[in-house]
Amino acid sequence: MTRKGLPGLTAQIKDKLIQQVLERKLRQTNDPDTVLGSFPPALADGSEIPEQYYRFNLHPGYQQIHIMNDGASRLGLNNPFFKLHEGTAGAHTRIGGRDYLNFASYNYLGLSGHPDIAKAAKSAIDRYGTSVSASRLVSGDRPVHRDLERGIAEVYGTEDAIVFVSGHATNVTTVGYLFGPRDIILHDELIHNSILQGIQLSGAKRLPFPHNNWAALDAMLRRQRRQYERVLIALEGVYSMDGDYPDLPRFIEIKNRHRAFLMVDEAHSFGVMGDRGLGIRDHFGLNAKDVDIWMGTLSKSLASCGGYIAGESALVEHLKFLAPGFLYSVGMPPPVAAASLAALQCLINEPVRARTLQARGEFFLRQAKASGIDTGSSVGLAVIPAIVGSSVRATRLSSALFDQGINVQPILYPAVQEKSARLRFFISCQHTEAEIAETVRILALELLRL
Repeated sequence: MTRKGLPGLTAQIKDKLIQQVLERKLRQTNDPDTVLGSFPPALADGSEIPEQYYRFNLHPGYQQIHIMNDGASRLGLNNPFFKLHEGTAGAHTRIGGRDYLNFASYNYLGLSGHPDIAKAAKSAIDRYGTSVSASRLVSGDRPVHRDLERGIAEVYGTEDAIVFVSGHATNVTTVGYLFGPRDIILHDELIHNSILQGIQLSGAKRLPFPHNNWAALDAMLRRQRRQYERVLIALEGVYSMDGDYPDLPRFIEIKNRHRAFLMVDEAHSFGVMGDRGLGIRDHFGLNAKDVDIWMGTLSKSLASCGGYIAGESALVEHLKFLAPGFLYSVGMPPPVAAASLAALQCLINEPVRARTLQARGEFFLRQAKASGIDTGSSVGLAVIPAIVGSSVRATRLSSALFDQGINVQPILYPAVQEKSARLRFFISCQHTEAEIAETVRILALELLRL
């Protein structure tokens, strides 16, 4: 094709060419050899220090953002992120003075904004203030901390539990502290970033295994187990990008056979799976001791902020005294703990919320599949992707739905492979079947227009 012919390209081909250039630039910024090369040699006396070593605007990460924004601008795409919500974001939200049907919130059980939970948080402020003002080891506990940890331990059937001020930090500090260079950590290839960060901090060897493939894990452990001291297997209850879950009993058999620890991240499965909404353990009818480290977050079904670890008392006591993310971090603010505790009680007292959520998710999945939408491996438990195969298509589709009053976020390269770019729908128990049916109808029509 000659240069003279470029102006005559169709919009679709132009989009593809720009996207290819964008992907190539992003791969270069993500490639350590391209960005840094080998370890830089010492600079000769009197030589100039390169600007990229002391200016943030030349940092590879910032350059990546710049490349993405420039590519989006060239394609006429608006930034779909950081929308300003003007109230509680649940099944519905308000953005820019307009009401939207919302599929971009983890408020699965509709408990964020629940009057009883807001009341509990306000009462905790009146009694304990807005902060404990130091780590709990230094400043001491408040009754609401111990009540929350006891409540989490009771629903799991474990000996004890510990809460952290951040869900991400819960995984980073737990994995990073408990394991070290003589250990190996095997994880599902789609595991959350927080687990990966924890592994990096630990210095343990890291080995991913194919998604949900217990047989591949077993084969890897047969080859690797006796070369290391401690072994950790890390899984998620519901995978946040794909909306599927592991055959946990199979993984439990494998961890027992190889004398390994098993950790399950229940960020998206607690409150979502099981007849009582108590997570993947409830779904499979497992004993709490079948899993060594139960992890979850307080920011999704429990309508607050933070994370927790549940397990045997030796694990929890160890973390409370020595895990850096607990020992050196301020304790959870009392209103946050009180909101989590109230949400936990609501989940226990009203299991119909989880059952309704499961029914709505299954309904969305059926409607989407009937409309020819690629939902990947999702089983319809709160997280349902609409895979469109291009970051440009995903962004344009998100914008088109937003124009029609539906808020759903695109997941783009490099967060997922380019061929797996998607819209990710989070379902709430407060979505109605009519709202879901209309959403899927509009989604299918806009997909045809792309």
